[in-house]
Amino acid sequence: MADWAIRPAVWADVESVAELRAVVLRADLERLGRYDERRVRQRLRDGFEPGHTWVIEVGGRFAGCVALRPDADARCHWLEHFYLAPEFQGAGIGSGVLGELLARWDRRDGGGGAVRLNVLRGSPARRLYARYGFTVETEDSVDVFMVRAAPGGPRP
Repeated sequence: MADWAIRPAVWADVESVAELRAVVLRADLERLGRYDERRVRQRLRDGFEPGHTWVIEVGGRFAGCVALRPDADARCHWLEHFYLAPEFQGAGIGSGVLGELLARWDRRDGGGGAVRLNVLRGSPARRLYARYGFTVETEDSVDVFMVRAAPGGPRP
């Protein structure tokens, strides 16, 4: 596995993250008939919250990002915007980042609580999430919604 690090995101990261999102999601969104060159970037810009986002770096280079955002009523957190540049995929970096983020979350006072996410239907990322304890809650024609209960806690 390559050496990687995460750092807090800043507003100046938004365009790099938006561009990466467009690259990473393109094949899946095209397969689902949902790719729009402008919209794929704008949705990221509209939802970017640097206070809940980390930038993944490999050898000091921008390699990806991940966010963990509280939901509106703070009953759980959403794992979002987990993108890794294609040249860094398959080297164990995504697994390492996800494992570290969830371990930090679980060590919070009283445990971090449930974590939810949605992944595009047919995305290979679903296997990664399943390895880390995420199970399917619901599905629709585009998204698969998954949840991971806090260790030792009740199923959400």
